[in-house]
Amino acid sequence: MEISNDTSDSAVLAELGRRIARYRLNKNLTQDALANHAGVSTPTVQRIERGKSTQATNLIRILRALGLLGNLEALIQEPAISPIQQVKLRGKQRKRASSRVGKHEPRPAWTWSDDE
Repeated sequence: MEISNDTSDSAVLAELGRRIARYRLNKNLTQDALANHAGVSTPTVQRIERGKSTQATNLIRILRALGLLGNLEALIQEPAISPIQQVKLRGKQRKRASSRVGKHEPRPAWTWSDDE
């Protein structure tokens, strides 16, 4: 079964449970052995394989025990930085050069002209 945004939550959980059970069986592990290796209870493994809800930490432990934890990288990849965030991260950029300090002659003070 392909999982998509249109798939219901219960159908996604059921599919994940079936896939985890297949990986467990491919490794020739019993539910008890997987539970012991993952550090969770046997009922937790049974609940996940039946497609029931569980804590995320239990799922992570089971995936790690099956050697599948690295697959989460493909599931939720590090997001790319948006162009707006890139601009904000850069901070203020110089838009023009400034004159060298101390190189200019001081300007004479402005006064009213008596000629008018």
